Amino acid sequence: MQKSIRIRAVINTGIVIFIVTVLALPAWSSGIKEIVYLSNDDFLRQSFNGDIPDVKAVWLKGTLKTDVSKTLGHDYPALRIRYWLKNHRSAWILEEIGRDKPITAGFVVQDQQLVSVKVLVFRESRGDEIRFPSFTGQFDGAELDNSQQLDRHIDGISGATLSVNAVRKLAAVALQLSVHVIKQQANK
Repeated sequence: MQKSIRIRAVINTGIVIFIVTVLALPAWSSGIKEIVYLSNDDFLRQSFNGDIPDVKAVWLKGTLKTDVSKTLGHDYPALRIRYWLKNHRSAWILEEIGRDKPITAGFVVQDQQLVSVKVLVFRESRGDEIRFPSFTGQFDGAELDNSQQLDRHIDGISGATLSVNAVRKLAAVALQLSVHVIKQQANK
């Protein structure tokens, strides 16, 4: 008799632990913290060999806004985007939602080609492999094709499809923005 009472107590305890664990999972999973791989200042220092130019801004309006929205599949959440420019080299810090949270990435464009892509801040529960050079290196030398998209295929990462897509879109946007800024300067 005592043995069956102990067994029942163990089973009941197990059931309670199971229920508490299942109920707590959403709270644990929503507590994902952002991971800063590189600060904005460090990214800019690396991009310009320690000599960071003054910040400028480009307004998203007209055909530029249309092109950026078409690339992203939605409007960019800001009316203007800050950038840094020196000797035909521009740096852009942009954000796009991966699965649920924004991914912050830095892009360096020189002579209308991507020369560097860095994941600065990652906030998702999975897909952070996009920060590794084996992924970001695929963008080196990329340009825009006639349809305003990247001129090359970027291989995905299993389990990180939405994060890959976010960075792929942002890379095209950085190139679109850079082309726009260079054209604006040439028209002055």
